[in-house]
Amino acid sequence: QVQLVESGGGLVQPGGSLRLSCAASGRTFSSSTMGWFRQAPGKEREFVAGIRWRGGSTDYANSVKGRFAISRDNAKNTVYLQMNSLKPEDTAVYYCASRPTDSIISWSANTYDYWGQGTQVTVSS
Repeated sequence: QVQLVESGGGLVQPGGSLRLSCAASGRTFSSSTMGWFRQAPGKEREFVAGIRWRGGSTDYANSVKGRFAISRDNAKNTVYLQMNSLKPEDTAVYYCASRPTDSIISWSANTYDYWGQGTQVTVSS
């Protein structure tokens, strides 16, 4: 059974940093593209960042480009999201997700077949 477990969320002041982790099990993740999404209250789930497992190519939403960085540790089957210069508008539940293959990074949530339970990130003074 595939499991994705996020951790690292919390409360941070504007301008601060957090690092989210997503530990994956139950699938050969060398063959999976991974993504981070977020959902704020009253809003649709939106793409944040993605990474292909082999080669490590990445893609980012315009709203986080230059502030967030996605990375992965293949040996640990873990994906990270380093978030810097956080803004109140980054407040959301953050989810990691897995595509069934090492395919192109998709911004569409319905192309990912497994999801974590989410971790809350709150940016507030």
